Amino acid sequence: SFIVCRSNKSPWVCLTCSSVHCGRYVNGHAKKHYEDAQIPMTNHKKTEKQEKVQHTVCMDCSSYSTYCYRCDDFVVNDTKLGLVQKVREHLQNLENSAFTSDRHRKRKLLENSSLNSKLLKVNGSTTALCATGLRNLGNTCFMNAILQSLSNIQQFCCYFKELPAVELRNGKTAGRRTYHTRSQGDNNVSLVEEFRKTLCALWQGSQTAFSPESLFYVVWKIMPNFRGYQQQDAHEFMRYLLDHLHLELQGGFNGVSRSVILQENSNLSASNKCCINGASTVVTAIFGGILQNEVNCLICGTESRKFDPFLDLSLDIPSQFRNKRTKNQESGPMCTLRDCLRSFTDLEELDETELYMCHKCKKKQKSTKKFWIQKLPKVLCLHLKRFHWTAYLRNKVDTYVEFPLRGLDMKCYLLEPENSGPESCLYDLVAVVVHHGSGVGSGHYTAYAAHEGRWFHFNDSTVTLTDEETVGKAKAYILFYVERQAKPGAEKL
Repeated sequence: SFIVCRSNKSPWVCLTCSSVHCGRYVNGHAKKHYEDAQIPMTNHKKTEKQEKVQHTVCMDCSSYSTYCYRCDDFVVNDTKLGLVQKVREHLQNLENSAFTSDRHRKRKLLENSSLNSKLLKVNGSTTALCATGLRNLGNTCFMNAILQSLSNIQQFCCYFKELPAVELRNGKTAGRRTYHTRSQGDNNVSLVEEFRKTLCALWQGSQTAFSPESLFYVVWKIMPNFRGYQQQDAHEFMRYLLDHLHLELQGGFNGVSRSVILQENSNLSASNKCCINGASTVVTAIFGGILQNEVNCLICGTESRKFDPFLDLSLDIPSQFRNKRTKNQESGPMCTLRDCLRSFTDLEELDETELYMCHKCKKKQKSTKKFWIQKLPKVLCLHLKRFHWTAYLRNKVDTYVEFPLRGLDMKCYLLEPENSGPESCLYDLVAVVVHHGSGVGSGHYTAYAAHEGRWFHFNDSTVTLTDEETVGKAKAYILFYVERQAKPGAEKL
């Protein structure tokens, strides 16, 4: 349909008449199409029914983001019948069939066979699969994988589910609006509330996938770098999500400070506090740990220590393991999670670009750095740094890293291991986020998570039962480990 300028770059399809024009970043013919459609409106009197037919909304065929020319903004939510999502799915299907028809056909067969595993035999009786999937709203698998992982971290999830509901909408905005945009100035949004609703919708036994539209809308509102429908980094999203939940929880909540509610929760006592930006919240009480950063000047020997709170640890995959291309390749030893943790905590000499300002020498000097863990969190989140910048692009390290499903011992990385209890340093895996594909801006995210002793694979709206062996083979991107609870009376033995 590119009759006007014959450009095949950035095609935008009009959602009213399906005509395709080049987008605003090429020659802007999609905008001209909208403007031309407005002219008859001013010249002739139209009936009310005809006035509603306006060519104001179009979709970018590459990123599937939806744009409204009247509001001059991207729009995130859908019509009541979900028509925008249907167009998006249709375009994605066309693209998939053009490039990966064979793979797509195989996936469909797998999905159909997975429907048969919706009923599981447990102790001889048949029980229904109670896990609920999350609909993909256009490259939102990065968000879905994180949400499903967090929904299986019991203490964290239960806290939000037990919060009282907030009625945000007043009388004027109680009706459903077709489009939310910046220009409408709707600041009355709560990330905590939409996160709570999403967690409540999961694990309710619904066979149909939940659509996290309202949560995604709030994410767009308060985290501008996640606007649009391009693929995002799941780890970056998780950090922003936890930081914003933490900030909002510190604010008021129906006249009661959220930190007061937190203090009343017996599971999260004051001794568990690890403060990042102000008062403790469920975010810091569950994920918060403390690192000791120790720097030594190599010239005069002066030692400098500082304590850094953390919500997760980002670990390098040591360079000697990075060239392993295939899973079956036998050359060299296999990389383990312990190798990555050792690389993170080992003594290292700082290079020329990050020389340390020694206060005794009064100038930047060569120095060594070492990390110790001063306080371990209840949930240890480990991020494997699979994406690295080269001169022009971000490359992915596809090395398989072996990780334990239970009994990860963190004692040797502790600053004062003698002060920890017998089992307080042991961690068991609860969830894994996996990135499939080669680049950070492309590919696909899925998650494995344990729920009541069974492992599930969450692939957007599809949820299947899996086993420990399959989980162990995953090329992990983010690992969530839960602190093993010491058995009552164990210390007396």
